[in-house]
Amino acid sequence: MLGPRPTVAGPAEGDDATLTAPWATSAVETVLEHELDARLRQAHGVDAVFARDLAERVAAFTLRGGKRLRTAFAWCGWRAAGGSGDATAVLRTGAALELLQACALVHDDVMDGSPVRRGGPALHVEFAGRHPAGPGTAPDTARTVTSGPSGSSAAGSYGASAARSFGASAAVLAGDLALAWADDLLTETALGSPHGARLHQEWRAMRTEMVAGQYRDLRAQASGASGEEEALTIAALKSARYTVARPLALGAALAGAGTRTTEALRSAGHCAGLAFQLRDDLLGAFGDPALTGKPADDDLRSRKLTPLLAAAVRLAGATGDREAARVLAPGAHDRPEHLVRGMRAALERTGARAEVEARTAELAAAAVRHFEATGAEPGVRREFAALVERAAGVAPRHAEELV
Repeated sequence: MLGPRPTVAGPAEGDDATLTAPWATSAVETVLEHELDARLRQAHGVDAVFARDLAERVAAFTLRGGKRLRTAFAWCGWRAAGGSGDATAVLRTGAALELLQACALVHDDVMDGSPVRRGGPALHVEFAGRHPAGPGTAPDTARTVTSGPSGSSAAGSYGASAARSFGASAAVLAGDLALAWADDLLTETALGSPHGARLHQEWRAMRTEMVAGQYRDLRAQASGASGEEEALTIAALKSARYTVARPLALGAALAGAGTRTTEALRSAGHCAGLAFQLRDDLLGAFGDPALTGKPADDDLRSRKLTPLLAAAVRLAGATGDREAARVLAPGAHDRPEHLVRGMRAALERTGARAEVEARTAELAAAAVRHFEATGAEPGVRREFAALVERAAGVAPRHAEELV
């Protein structure tokens, strides 16, 4: 038994003026805490070591920061489709989205080798530091293979490798657990909703798109791809749909939205989601780690295919900038610092940064226009515009018309 569902202090029945996205992103924390507490009790009933080492870390990571944008967009979709009154289902859906995001971040950090997440060690790094044999300690089998002056060094190297392998493997399991918890929560919510079949249909599609986007990302990096069409496909699958379009549709499904409203939300979500990803790419190249909570150079160091990189490659070719073409070309996976600096300079010099910044603003404005087609109340439209500004880092040009 998972215990009673949480009672979330919030707006009174029918008091729509206080049904706001900021309230939802705050209230979802209470829901997450309750659900994670139930899952941890369940985990301790299965195995104490598993619960202490793995489940508790998944719960702590999920609650450690995060902008809760997916919850906010699900909320806007619900309100745009006429949702009001009891907010339990949409908040539980938001909590499921945050658990799915935890899974995605943990797995993404393993695949990218990122050491930092949300202002602290990435989970695979944390697990590696807590390798059961102790940091830097090799198993006895390693010492039997080495001898002489180099034996200790070789054993230490083996121990570090074993710790890294353990950390990555444990993090994969941690991500899997977060996904299982997310699925459990979404399924329980769907079973209690008159629109549960539609809710689950959107959820299933989102999970598959997320994996497809991650695979396309890995494949593009392995092949040294540079094309803009491929970069935009990855951005749409990994971010636009998963971060904005599907959360909007999930919220709308809970309110029984009609086809016209749902399609308008999909269009709005696609534009807002791409704007979010373009801004994330810019932060990945030029952001301050103290503000973003993650290293600024990871995407450049690994030459991750982004619309920003693809635009720079195209512009370098069009203008004959051989130096930019050279530093942006496929090569070593882990690039040295001087080459990373050269790549960042090329993004500026070719005009790619300016082009992507302008495109981000255009997409943000388009998202607001599409959202207006839902017929949502002005207050809900203002909230969506504020969310788009928060996600894309630019004020949509139509936002002033909603005041």
